Amino acid sequence: MKNAFIIESKRTAVGKAYKGSLKDTRPDTFAAKLLQKMLANNEINIQDVGDIIIGCAMPEGEQGMNIARGISNLASIPNSVPSFTVNRFCASGLQAINNIAQAIEVGNIDLGIGGGVESMSMVPMGGYKFSSNNDITENSIDFYTSMGMTAENIAKTFSISRKQQDEFACESHRRALLAIKNNLFNDEIVPIDVFTYDKHEKNHFTFERDDGPRVTTVEGLSKLKTSFKQGGTVTAGNASQMSDGAAFSILASKEYMDKHNLSPIGAFRDFSVVGVDPSIMGIGPIPAITSLLKKTKLNIKDIGLFEINEAFAAQAIHCIDVLKIDRDIVNINGGAIAQGHPLGCTGARQVSTILNSMRKKKIRYGVISMCIGGGMGAAALVECF
Repeated sequence: MKNAFIIESKRTAVGKAYKGSLKDTRPDTFAAKLLQKMLANNEINIQDVGDIIIGCAMPEGEQGMNIARGISNLASIPNSVPSFTVNRFCASGLQAINNIAQAIEVGNIDLGIGGGVESMSMVPMGGYKFSSNNDITENSIDFYTSMGMTAENIAKTFSISRKQQDEFACESHRRALLAIKNNLFNDEIVPIDVFTYDKHEKNHFTFERDDGPRVTTVEGLSKLKTSFKQGGTVTAGNASQMSDGAAFSILASKEYMDKHNLSPIGAFRDFSVVGVDPSIMGIGPIPAITSLLKKTKLNIKDIGLFEINEAFAAQAIHCIDVLKIDRDIVNINGGAIAQGHPLGCTGARQVSTILNSMRKKKIRYGVISMCIGGGMGAAALVECF
């Protein structure tokens, strides 16, 4: 089988949902601006792109009608280049990149684009019209457990205290702010021109810094009310932020790179996805990473950096502790609690973030992982050159 090499991996800055920098810009529009800039900065023939796959967790409304095709159109990609949207909730962006990698590995295409997009400002969690199935409700009600309650379940089951969660959240913000101060995100974020409405005025500006990271303290976080359960421990402060954003990776076969004199930044080596109990879906990274390492014949100590999505501090803490990962190599520039979690974009954002960090630190192997609503977990191995 062929290898799938990553030519480029970039993202937008992440905006806060409802009141942030991307709240008034359509997701297909801001994603297309990112993709168009990426293609302009890379010497590839767009006509050679065999497929474009874009992940989106809530593909309806402004994200409906096969948003991948709309993004392609807005990015002035020729009609001859196909595209489609994939949905695996929080792993949608990573799944899209994996699908492109697989198509390259089996020889279906030589060049492809995978990524993710989400506007939680425009399409709410659960979509515009949630409709549960009565049979599932009667026979498997845990399937519909709210994400916040799954975190409460983990906190209670595995004895993760409110203080532990608040301390973890505070550290996420500290790391993200330090990364911003030291310009560590500059190589992964592509500035794009967007706008917001202020009353009746339309304000145009260049968006290039994540909205979410803020100065915070454990004491401050401890004063927040719980969000999902009376007497619980999960709050808005120790959970991921609802967000807007997009991220893409351009992948190619070795033959294509050699023919066109392209240099890769890394390679997409393997991918694992697993199922878990929906009521504690946050444990998903544990079996997903375990499966990935078993497939690749690696162990935890072989991995130089991890990006494990911080859907909630409770589940992130539990996963890191069970896997016995050194916290100093997990989300070194902060995670979703600080940066935000634009559902379908997150996995693709993590690929860009980890490769950026790996290149700076000259690290060979990195792992991206996340839990997934409905009871799943996903993990991917990337290699950096």
